[in-house]
Amino acid sequence: MTGAVAGAATAVLTRLLRTRPPGGGARWTRTNHAGRPISLLEGPGYVAGSALGLAAAALASPRRQTGMGSVAAGLVACVGAGAAGLLDDLAGDSASKGLRGHLGALRQGRVTTGALKIAGIGASGLVGAALVDRDAGRRLGPATLVGGAVIAGSANLANLLDLRPGRALKATVLGGIPLALLGESAAASAVGAALGALPADLRGETMLGDTGANAAGALVGTALVARSGPLGRGVALAVLTALTLASERVSFTRVIESTPVLRDLDAWGRP
Repeated sequence: MTGAVAGAATAVLTRLLRTRPPGGGARWTRTNHAGRPISLLEGPGYVAGSALGLAAAALASPRRQTGMGSVAAGLVACVGAGAAGLLDDLAGDSASKGLRGHLGALRQGRVTTGALKIAGIGASGLVGAALVDRDAGRRLGPATLVGGAVIAGSANLANLLDLRPGRALKATVLGGIPLALLGESAAASAVGAALGALPADLRGETMLGDTGANAAGALVGTALVARSGPLGRGVALAVLTALTLASERVSFTRVIESTPVLRDLDAWGRP
């Protein structure tokens, strides 16, 4: 039910937002990798649809059902990461790019929207991890801090993948399905919303932007944290850190296009 509500809500809300774009269509229009205009309104639609999916899960399920501990955490992580991404989407400065660029600007005394986004995603991830641990009866401590970093790192990784139609959404579906099958509502909502957004994204009409990509990654990260102990969180953080650092030197697009299996999966569904 969670995924179905999230998927339907994402598709409908994105369509409605595109019909009446807040502040006008130009505010939400960017140029994609192929030089064509594309709408960022998929991002707000994804965040709102995911939140409705989680709200439906909370209303329909007993408080102590397996996986319900990630509902409140998922809402916080999704909305917090989405809001931070929205700031960068609408007011971002392209002068500084990547983790290195934003941290370098901070060392020079300049606060970029990217740096604010990092802080916002980190804070919401930490709160999300704390909610997961409190609900599970765990003491808040180092494992909670690692969990918060996993949620933030997952949000960032999804954003790094949002460079071609459908890529970040496919990664969300593939990463979220195993966790959804284990009963994690945050993952079910992420997958459902991704499927609802996928058709227009694949056609090159809309894209997640920082708003939607950060929210999608944060939801999957929340579900992963809810299912992981200290060791699992540590391994996940190590992998996410390695991929983030690698992205500063290696083009993910180049790697995908040079690997037949990844190239075929990446291109699947595009016109």
